[in-house]
Amino acid sequence: MSAEHVLTMLNEHEVKFVDLRFTDTKGKEQHVTIPSHQVNAEFFEEGKMFDGSSIGGWKGINESDMVLMPDATTALIDPFYEEPTLIIRCDILEPGTLQGYDRDPRSIAKRAEEYLRSTGLADTRTVRARTRILPVRRHPFWCVHLRFPRCYR
Repeated sequence: MSAEHVLTMLNEHEVKFVDLRFTDTKGKEQHVTIPSHQVNAEFFEEGKMFDGSSIGGWKGINESDMVLMPDATTALIDPFYEEPTLIIRCDILEPGTLQGYDRDPRSIAKRAEEYLRSTGLADTRTVRARTRILPVRRHPFWCVHLRFPRCYR
């Protein structure tokens, strides 16, 4: 999907808001929501400035400017918002160099893929989130072992 296609989607679906989403280093999804009239062709070339000091472990207050660079190929209409909203995933860039931020998970994955390709170790990669399920047992052994005040039986 191209930037032109995204702009067409905005008009066809009468989108009111654009939700710019990214993931912080700990894996928590963050977002910045802007009115759809701010999205144009230049938006996909220049990105959107935001305050990186509000993301834990990223930037200090004195060097907090960062760029959200939208990836048009990820655009989709969010079916859950009351108002028509378009979701676009973004890369985080350093404003001075427009290089990927070294703590941005998307940037890290892209650099890892490029390294694997350039060294000949692999030509494709798969990155997945790992889900953990921790069962809670209601068993007398657990009550005694963990010193719970009550046992559930």
